[in-house]
Amino acid sequence: MATIHVDVVSAEASIFAGEAKFVSLPGEAGELGILPGHTPLISRIRPGTVKIVTADDAEELVFVAGGLLEIQPGTVTVLADTAIRSRDLDEAKAETARKQAEEALRNAKDKAEVAVVEAELAMLAAQLAAIRKLRRG
Repeated sequence: MATIHVDVVSAEASIFAGEAKFVSLPGEAGELGILPGHTPLISRIRPGTVKIVTADDAEELVFVAGGLLEIQPGTVTVLADTAIRSRDLDEAKAETARKQAEEALRNAKDKAEVAVVEAELAMLAAQLAAIRKLRRG
């Protein structure tokens, strides 16, 4: 079966680089499924899970907190604001961060501060949903 090269990177590190049969991720307008030969595309991505089915049928799962997707012939590039391998996700740490963000929201003084904290809460909610989904499945 044909494959496509996939790179998932964040500002901190390269999270995944390799060949894949299929990639799915949360695009700005909905869930995207990418197979080899996909039409070129650039899109923003929402917080959620990138699923990569590798050439040997293994599954790699990476939580992303948003970013950009670029699809070119033979290559998929995910430039994530934050990317965490599924095995490195920590539910207790994410829950603590969510509680701290909720407290910060209650204490926010202006609209700009509220917007920043609400974005953080949305990312943490997506991260917790991804963690719980991975634990179930």
